[in-house]
Amino acid sequence: MPTAFLNDLFATLSERGRALLGRPKGPIKGDDLVELGENLLSRQGEASGVALAAAIIGNYDAAPPPSRLTFLTALADRFGPAMDEVKSALKAVEKDASPANVQKLHRATEARRQELLRRLNLAPGGTAALVRMREELLDHLPSRPDLKGVDRDFAHMFSTWFNRGFLVLRHIDWTTPANILEKIIRYEAVHAIQDWNDLRNRLEPSDRRCYGFFHPQLADDPLIFVEVALTTGIPDAIAPLLDISRKPIAAEEATTAVFYSISNTQRGLGGVSFGNFLIKQVVEELKRELPQLKTFVTLSPAPGFASWLKKERAKENSDFLDASLRDSLKLLDEPGWQDNADMREALRKPMTQLAASYYLSARNAAGRPVDPVARFHLGNGARLEAIDYLGDTSPKGMAQAHGFMVNYLYALDDIEKNHEAFVEQGEVAASSAVKKLLRGNGGRDRAPAGKNGKETKKDTPEKGAVA
Repeated sequence: MPTAFLNDLFATLSERGRALLGRPKGPIKGDDLVELGENLLSRQGEASGVALAAAIIGNYDAAPPPSRLTFLTALADRFGPAMDEVKSALKAVEKDASPANVQKLHRATEARRQELLRRLNLAPGGTAALVRMREELLDHLPSRPDLKGVDRDFAHMFSTWFNRGFLVLRHIDWTTPANILEKIIRYEAVHAIQDWNDLRNRLEPSDRRCYGFFHPQLADDPLIFVEVALTTGIPDAIAPLLDISRKPIAAEEATTAVFYSISNTQRGLGGVSFGNFLIKQVVEELKRELPQLKTFVTLSPAPGFASWLKKERAKENSDFLDASLRDSLKLLDEPGWQDNADMREALRKPMTQLAASYYLSARNAAGRPVDPVARFHLGNGARLEAIDYLGDTSPKGMAQAHGFMVNYLYALDDIEKNHEAFVEQGEVAASSAVKKLLRGNGGRDRAPAGKNGKETKKDTPEKGAVA
């Protein structure tokens, strides 16, 4: 939308808001936004409600940060549940726990801000504006824990509004409108797209695919997208897949679909899961188009590995490092070690064993794998298939994972079983090759057996783009 048009629109909405409040011209204040919110909740007419919602959205976007924070704070302390109604409904339930009285109590305990958000959503562009509002709210949460209730209500509302039933899967290719392609370049969060030639290399060849989920209220803005490479085997490095000079293969020759980048685009929708649905639907689409495909696998980053290893090296007594390993890891402190053949080979075995420990044994405070990408794919029912030493030697890959990447295999017959084992018992589905790497570490970081005689894993301190 042209900037001049947006500026005119916001100016018109601001004037409308000031007129509704009887305010003179000038910047609208946070208290004025709050009063507009109260007016919106008290309105019964649909037409006037839509106009007022549009005025609030326009004035909020145009307001300075302190005024916007005043409004967000009011959502927490002024637009909570109506306590008089809660007490009255509670007394009625204590006297007669009929379904009608219980329902009244349920309605009474709902925060007033939820209805306010629903009414704001009626404004033109309201959904996108509320996603931006929540993104700003997330920025304040670390220093404003009193706003957590507001965030929970945003997440609750968005989980309904962005339900899978409302999402549309679209194939994104080189003929897709430029405004969407520009967003693919901007939103790519795993392997940065360098320029339009790089983008074309990921979209146009016969052995490349890209799919995204779209919502009717954000029609030209993908919520999440996945980039796919069609290959004849499981890759262990990202550079060959992204190489512009590579020779594409015919799609009909491919046996493997590689999901090498999954990017969430809307930070304001954090906590609303799209990725699991996206992968499953893309698998179905690819199988319909190319029935000869047999293997569906990722080539994923290990974004937490370097920071985890740094913490373990700093500990006087680490569950994962003995004296011999500590001595081997001194080579990591040599700049450019990955470009030295002798150093690369000297680090291959100890580093790969530690990577296996990171995935199979290390745990966060919740008892789940430390790595966020691992939690995503394992929770979706994938299997940890392979650990790829120096799979990504880009500056980003070296900084976040000492070059490691991993393959998660989506074996269609095992997805449900793997998902249930992970969710219910914290079990990590892994190939025998990966498990052997852990045993090669002498088993020193193997945790004792847990409930039902199964192994549990040790907790370690906690921490995205998904891939």
